[in-house]
Amino acid sequence: MIVEFLEEASQELVAAALWYESKQPGLGHRFKTEVESVLLNIAANPLLQRERDGGYRRINCPVFPYYLPYFIRRDRIIVVAVAHEHRKPGY
Repeated sequence: MIVEFLEEASQELVAAALWYESKQPGLGHRFKTEVESVLLNIAANPLLQRERDGGYRRINCPVFPYYLPYFIRRDRIIVVAVAHEHRKPGY
């Protein structure tokens, strides 16, 4: 399946990676690598995560406190956010 990011999700990914990189050199790269690994898991098994109210699914990053909510549309996985678990409740 093809994985696409909404523009806002792309911006959130870059902002989070830059923030981590500012805290410790290399940490931003580790964050992006983890997100890429999560995306590979989604692409391989898009239906593995349960569907939630609103029709979206989400997968948690194993180390960093982020999750990726996504929709499945035909042959595409659309990532709508790179969301921090403790910010913006109900995001």
